[in-house]
Amino acid sequence: MPNEPAPMLLWSPSVELKQQSNMQHYMTWLAETRGLHFTTYDELWRWSVDEIEAFWASIWEYTAILSSTPYTAVLSSHTMPGARWFAGAKLNYAEHIFRRATTSHPAAIFQAEGRPLTEVSWAELEAQVTGVAATLRELGVRAGDRVVGYIPNIPQALVAFLAAASLGAVWSSCSPDFGSPSVIDRFQQIEPKVLIAVDGYRYGGKAHERLGAVREIHAALPTLEATILVPYLDPAATGDDLEGRVLPWATASAAPGTLQFEHVAFDHPLWVLYSSGTTGLPKPIVQSQGGILIQHLKELTLHLDLKPGDRFFWFTTTGWMMWNLLVGGLLTGSTIALYDGSPGYPDMGVLWKYVEEAGITFFGTSAGYITALMKSDVHPGAEYDLHMLVGMGSTGSPLPPEGFEWVYANVKADLWLASISGGTDVCGCFVGGTPLLPVYSGEIQGRMLGVNAQAFDTDGNSVTGVMGELVITEPMPSMPIYFWNDPDGRRYRESYFEVYPGLWRHGDWIVLNEHGGVVIYGRSDSTINRQGVRMGTSEIYRAVEAIPEVLDSLVIDLEGLGGASYMPLFVVLRDGVSLDKALEQRIKTAIKTALSPRHVPDEIFAIPDVPRTLSGKKLEVPVKKILMGAPVERAANPDSLKNPELLPFFVELAQRLKAR
Repeated sequence: MPNEPAPMLLWSPSVELKQQSNMQHYMTWLAETRGLHFTTYDELWRWSVDEIEAFWASIWEYTAILSSTPYTAVLSSHTMPGARWFAGAKLNYAEHIFRRATTSHPAAIFQAEGRPLTEVSWAELEAQVTGVAATLRELGVRAGDRVVGYIPNIPQALVAFLAAASLGAVWSSCSPDFGSPSVIDRFQQIEPKVLIAVDGYRYGGKAHERLGAVREIHAALPTLEATILVPYLDPAATGDDLEGRVLPWATASAAPGTLQFEHVAFDHPLWVLYSSGTTGLPKPIVQSQGGILIQHLKELTLHLDLKPGDRFFWFTTTGWMMWNLLVGGLLTGSTIALYDGSPGYPDMGVLWKYVEEAGITFFGTSAGYITALMKSDVHPGAEYDLHMLVGMGSTGSPLPPEGFEWVYANVKADLWLASISGGTDVCGCFVGGTPLLPVYSGEIQGRMLGVNAQAFDTDGNSVTGVMGELVITEPMPSMPIYFWNDPDGRRYRESYFEVYPGLWRHGDWIVLNEHGGVVIYGRSDSTINRQGVRMGTSEIYRAVEAIPEVLDSLVIDLEGLGGASYMPLFVVLRDGVSLDKALEQRIKTAIKTALSPRHVPDEIFAIPDVPRTLSGKKLEVPVKKILMGAPVERAANPDSLKNPELLPFFVELAQRLKAR
């Protein structure tokens, strides 16, 4: 990691914001009810990880979690994996959603390509959840059974999930832009009883019919009792040609009944999320009703400062964990904002128009989207009325300092930018925002309460100010209770606990600095290591993608190939731009100037697109494996990729490298 100047201070919370924040209210509550007095966020964080049981017990009480039976212990042991939280408690996630029902503001707002902005009242949401829950019950769905959705980010997805959760059933979803093989790889592992699917969707101004994919998915899932079809693309779609029992959404959501909540154990499964599945079958990650409930109450209430009546939006699909977090906004009494469609159609201003028209107060997105905005001619603050917007979130990949600075220059100067980082693995964050701390360019504000995140050097020592492995040294309630079909826990242990036994190694390179800020430098298993100097890939991307002609990039370090280090760089260029000698030299000079001469790539290749997973992550490790000679079917599962047609280029390049 090169020496860098001190980060630029971009924003500080006002005295009024601090005083009115949920975090400050929580600190005052701790003083009044526990006699605990903290004057800084760092003091509060330190207590939350030193006294982890006391901290999570306080969150339980502060957020008034409902349980039909008392818990006998906050934490059975600190052993990972295997820690058990709040044993004895019985609760229901969906019940905590509906206790926020009100007539003062809607439960959700929704917009999609070619559709007007609509609102979903709490009464409408409850009526539809009641109907779908009654239908699921009639189909034989009981606590522990699986209900799956092949469905976009639309109100019906929200309804279906809450109906399943109310019964104690286990939810899992894939976005309909996933091809049927990817969906089958995921759903087949968990043997669902009911499939809820759409006939198609619109994206980028084009219609995408999906009944053929639904037919293939249905045929591959012999445990299905029925499919509930949402006629989303074509209102007249019936699914009559689908095999098995097919129910129309209108019928399923209007079934008579009363909304009931099945109380289940704290560690009863709530949903199954999936690893990206770039190699082998995606890992089915199971998280609990209680673990997700208390984790999301903490994150959304304290760290994103959501309050009743706020309008919370994260641009996501149902195939990304941020959809699950977005739904959790209802736990705080906020109105959640759903959007289905392309963020670039009809132009890059479409989401900002939605923010303006819907009165969004907190807008979450990906770092990749912000980077794309930087390459566009959109200036949201000048072109749209953003007076309601007080916060913005960024995640998915490291946001470079230029991204931070662009937001403050082009969106809003008085805006809280909460960059966060965590993972599908915990459906939450390890590090992220807090309304009590300033925002510095390129830095995440701090470590989350109750998360003992450390940076470990190669000897396993906790370090400050230098790059290290992100390690979590204490259990978190939302850590997986298990992986599906992993009876002895082997896949679970291998995924997180082999490098540092008993400690969670997440696989990111981070720096924890002296004032508590955090910088993520990319995945540790794709780290650049040139002549013994480690470098996160994000630093290369930051330098390369600052060049106007470069839209995207991918860097791979093949240390040891043929006895020597070899580092190719792949760039995606603007239309009409060619990779000539002059541009190559500008790219190399930018890297040499920003980083060091040793990090200049050996070769630069122009490619049509960067290979990515369906959830948008750059395919660094699988491409590295291909270039090292691994067969493509062992390096990457094409069905888990957004653009598998790019892989043959890297296979051919690997053959050329081998022949040298």
